Amino acid sequence: MARAYPTRFASGARRGAALVACACAVCLSACTGPSVAADAADGPDSPFWVEPAGRAAKQVQTWLERGREEDAEAMRRIADRPTAVWMTGGDPREQVGEVTREAERAGRIPLLVAYNIPQRDCGQYSSGGVRDAAAYRSWVASAAAGIGGRKAWVVLEPDAIAQWASGCVPASAARERLRLLSEAVRTFKRQPGTSVYIDAGNAGWISDQRLLAEALTKAGIGQADGFALNVSNFHTTPVTREYGDRLSARLGGAHYIIDTSRNGNGPLPPPASRPGPSPAPGPTALVADDSAGTGSGDEAWCNPPGRALGTPPTTATGDPLVDAFVWVKRPGESDGACRGAPPAGHWWAEYALGLAKTVPSVPAQTPSAHTPPAAPVSVPAPAVPAPAPAPAAHP
Repeated sequence: MARAYPTRFASGARRGAALVACACAVCLSACTGPSVAADAADGPDSPFWVEPAGRAAKQVQTWLERGREEDAEAMRRIADRPTAVWMTGGDPREQVGEVTREAERAGRIPLLVAYNIPQRDCGQYSSGGVRDAAAYRSWVASAAAGIGGRKAWVVLEPDAIAQWASGCVPASAARERLRLLSEAVRTFKRQPGTSVYIDAGNAGWISDQRLLAEALTKAGIGQADGFALNVSNFHTTPVTREYGDRLSARLGGAHYIIDTSRNGNGPLPPPASRPGPSPAPGPTALVADDSAGTGSGDEAWCNPPGRALGTPPTTATGDPLVDAFVWVKRPGESDGACRGAPPAGHWWAEYALGLAKTVPSVPAQTPSAHTPPAAPVSVPAPAVPAPAPAPAAHP
């Protein structure tokens, strides 16, 4: 593909903290809470919208009421930063309309995640999605109508392409998946203020970047603003950038964004290299699906202990190919019912607190710009399980 990808931001969008306002959390039917002023907790040059009445913000209030001031202060490291709103089930038009209106009033841009494709997550923790292609087209059209002419960024269907490439998607759904994604890109891009990034998995999943690039091309990367990497996973930013730059080279210089929400300590090391006994999975843990490129039954992607928050959301990435570091995964929402965790997407306050209090081993700084590789090169996949991103659905 020969398309050139220009810079995605006007200078007016590159500014520091601004007012944020209340909007619906995922699957909430109403908004609560007043508008509040954001501090410098989000990264420099961050145009993104902060949800002031989200789960982390409510946890701050609860702990303040209970006298847990130190924990409440730590939780602000999550509550005061912009995270994505996941669109999962039901008709999304009202939810999306409320979020985008509140963000517009605050002078910010909301990050949305479309996560409802048929045969979602190959039957794992976040399985679901609409029943068929017709229902998906209708759902996407409703989400796009909710955005209307307002600004929004959309991350399109986490895991959908990587799971297609891994072979775990049932044949009937696999045959139509890339076409559905391409149609979804076109539908969202008809909205004048919408940017779309197609999810492309993570650096530890699909090693055959030729196959991945072909799938992204068929899924409409030429009409999108780029692709997304590391959604709901833990790979460090340098590792992800190397992988992303090589994939970009196969796509004519496509831009991309990186989920840095929980990558401050990188992924959980393999069991043999961890100090002390390996953490025991919870009683409902499943064996990881090697067809998804996991290489292990340890489920290192699922609520791993000892992880840390990564670089705060920002468009000042120091890399001309990386449009932004974003928090697509909402820190503190479970990856699935493993290691004693609640179901996927449910709030887990103590895990969130662990993320917020753990000192990152990877410096939280923007890397210097570098030149992407001149020719595509395949990258071997590390032995780290693939993600199963949890929808931000309420109990």
